[in-house]
Amino acid sequence: MSQELLAIIEQIEREKGIKKEVLIQAVESALLSAVRKVVDLKPEEELKVELDPNTGKIKASRNNVEITSIDFGRIAASTARQVIIQKIREAEKEVVFNDFQGKVGEITSGTVYRFERGNIIVDLLGKAEGILLKREQSPKEQFKQGQRIRSYIAEVKKENKGLQIILSRAHPNFVKKLFELEVPEIYEGIVEIKSIARQAGERTKIAVWSKNEKVDSVGACVGMRGNRVRNIVNELQGEKIDIVRYNEDIKEYITSALSPAKIAEIKLDKEKHRAEVIVDDDQLSLAIGKHGQNVRLACRLIGWELDIRTKAMIEEAEKAKIRKEKVEEKVEKKEKKKKKVETPSLEDLPGIGAKTLISLQEAGFNTIEDILKKDIKELLKVKGIAGKKAEKLISEAKKLTRK
Repeated sequence: MSQELLAIIEQIEREKGIKKEVLIQAVESALLSAVRKVVDLKPEEELKVELDPNTGKIKASRNNVEITSIDFGRIAASTARQVIIQKIREAEKEVVFNDFQGKVGEITSGTVYRFERGNIIVDLLGKAEGILLKREQSPKEQFKQGQRIRSYIAEVKKENKGLQIILSRAHPNFVKKLFELEVPEIYEGIVEIKSIARQAGERTKIAVWSKNEKVDSVGACVGMRGNRVRNIVNELQGEKIDIVRYNEDIKEYITSALSPAKIAEIKLDKEKHRAEVIVDDDQLSLAIGKHGQNVRLACRLIGWELDIRTKAMIEEAEKAKIRKEKVEEKVEKKEKKKKKVETPSLEDLPGIGAKTLISLQEAGFNTIEDILKKDIKELLKVKGIAGKKAEKLISEAKKLTRK
């Protein structure tokens, strides 16, 4: 049984890629659990089970004294068998997990296995299953069972149900990796992908830059007669790809990012990373794109906010601003006039003459409010104002403020 067990371990090592040491530890652990059930062990005693990796001999010891009364052939065949299988499965899953964990951010190939509620389960060459979630699929793509499929490995994680490999065909980096596979200059580091923006199934903008002046970054990505970019478009089932030449001059970069539209003028606000882009009337729809797609992707690509306008739109905005200012000015004048009319003055008091008015102003009574606020004794000190007249002035002032 020992030699047979060792042969099985070596076979699994060859076929599954699980290290022999890991498998031997799993077997020893399983046999230890089985031996505990047949040996009367005291709490203070230590039990060990060892499998010789060379001879396959199984040795059990209690407090370092070998136990010779155990039939390991019978135990291994009956009690420990299921535990050993389980341990081997766990070790195999760990190997698969580590393998795919190291491939996160790469492209993998597989076969469409089945469909589950809009998700696609992909057989990854028999090693594992990946899941292409509905949200990670390009909306215009369709696949059939058994069809070959390439996907971007977005995430690998362990769950209670087991290993889960999250795939994506909608991720911007899926397109980036396709360019790395298709364009040798990118793979070799001569041409660098500076930025990428994507609306899966519709359009992708990718900014490239060459470290070698002799190598045209855009031309390398397009390929001879467009072969390279065409292969990527075919893989994405017709998704449009704009290859943009990266430029440190932000105006030139914006102009390239908004292609195929022609730009008339660009006004920059570098602090806020905003730009006003002026185009001719016939270029507006091209610059904005269908449902705003072109300008939206250009904004993501360069990391700036872009405001697309025509000269006519700017002129209309200026006129609207002037109209608004005039309306606000008129309203302000009306408010001032209304306030002036509504606020009574000393001249409005009935029976007040020019001399009395001068006397009041000399005494510090300049408004109706001054008469109401100050004490009547202060009013009596004014030249030409006696008791009854003072009372009448206060009474008339109150009437005017209540109107």
